[in-house]
Amino acid sequence: MSIVDPTNPIPKYLQIAAWLKECVQSGKYIEGARLPSELELSAMCAVNRNTLRQAIANLVTEGILRKEKGMGTFVASATPIALKHKLKQITSFKDDLLEIGISEKTILLKKSINNANDRVARILNLRNNSKVVVVQRLRTGNNIPFIYEESYLPADMFHNILKMDLTASMYKIISKHFNVVLARCQQTLQAINLTGKIARYLDLSPNAAGLYMESLTYNENNIPVEVLCSYYRGDKYVFEVELGRYHIMNGNQVNSSRNYN
Repeated sequence: MSIVDPTNPIPKYLQIAAWLKECVQSGKYIEGARLPSELELSAMCAVNRNTLRQAIANLVTEGILRKEKGMGTFVASATPIALKHKLKQITSFKDDLLEIGISEKTILLKKSINNANDRVARILNLRNNSKVVVVQRLRTGNNIPFIYEESYLPADMFHNILKMDLTASMYKIISKHFNVVLARCQQTLQAINLTGKIARYLDLSPNAAGLYMESLTYNENNIPVEVLCSYYRGDKYVFEVELGRYHIMNGNQVNSSRNYN
């Protein structure tokens, strides 16, 4: 039986990716095992090496395979990487990765001090034309991009932050170097389509499914100290919400919330 069916409307590289994934999940290639060379695999699948490489790239992005320069392609995991972020306390991306044993790396894309736009100024309770520190970063795990984020902080409060290592945890920098207690955080989450530079940074095709979270963090004096705009890959992140006890509403409350007209 051939691996690739040329009459199948599904692209060849996706057929190969599905076959390789099945080989891994069935135990034919166990975790840590080295796959046959690209030349051998392309011959097995009767496709050119570019098609084969596209299939492998898909599985590398999923976290199932990993490539080592000069060594070959290896099985990284039998299941795709999916991170869980718990929406019950202030945590960092690094905390999410440590929980499942993934190596974290943050890539600093840009850092600057700019005039706050109207929306950022309003959210941070700043005057018009106030300066804000802007930090753009790409958060990766096992070299897979997971999050693109933009952080905005009042410049008068954090004017020295640009001299620091901004690939470290921003929460730790804010807490440790500026003696700011991160007391609470308001977060809003919505489904979006990832486009433009954000899709490119996350190695996704235009209009891929994603999640957008806006986090507004306050200090112990209830002053907003950071607004964080985070764009998550929809295929890599799971959000967990812990809810409190259910309370039955009394009859008057229930009835007053209904309108049958």
